[in-house]
Amino acid sequence: MSKADFQHVDTWVFDLDNTLYPPHMRLFDQIDRKMTDFVMRITGVGPTQADHLRKSYWLDYGTTLAGLMMHHDVDPVPYLIEVHDIDFSVLSPDPELRGAISRLNGRRIVYTNGSAPYARQVITARGLDGVFDAVYGVEDADYHPKPQELAFAKVFTRDGLAPKSAAMFEDDVRNLKVPHALGMRTVLVTPEHAAHDHVDHHTSDLTAFLNAL
Repeated sequence: MSKADFQHVDTWVFDLDNTLYPPHMRLFDQIDRKMTDFVMRITGVGPTQADHLRKSYWLDYGTTLAGLMMHHDVDPVPYLIEVHDIDFSVLSPDPELRGAISRLNGRRIVYTNGSAPYARQVITARGLDGVFDAVYGVEDADYHPKPQELAFAKVFTRDGLAPKSAAMFEDDVRNLKVPHALGMRTVLVTPEHAAHDHVDHHTSDLTAFLNAL
């Protein structure tokens, strides 16, 4: 990784889940269970089939919600409230990450396929209050999820960011394809990584990566 690769960046876009907290904290496991329960109730299928539908909708549409809206006419507002009603105590504050993000020059934003209120709860639990200039959820993209091109267009237009002077940090490799095509610097944040043409950089340690910039 070269500092020169980021000298032009004036907007830093961060995904939320498994990006601003490490996967081993397993916060999203709670949401997975809530989503499976929701699918069971809406469709009437058993837990095994509901879990399969949850995963297949995520793979096919980017979020389970998108599949539920398309195939079952689900209202996204109560859904998002229900599945994000979880225990945030599994998260712990990270002052080192806070410092690394705070030192970035330019605007710092969060963009998640979850809801913005949920994102703010995660940010608070991680001790990152006041670090970000804006927080965008799936509702800000009119419920179109990443990796859809339309989702990025809606959020980036709302924010006014210029993609060619922005960088995006994500744990889902699918969600970096459109940002890369737009000219953003892309960073995949995962413990393991296979090479992809639309991933400029990879890190398993977001704090260390940011501190090296």
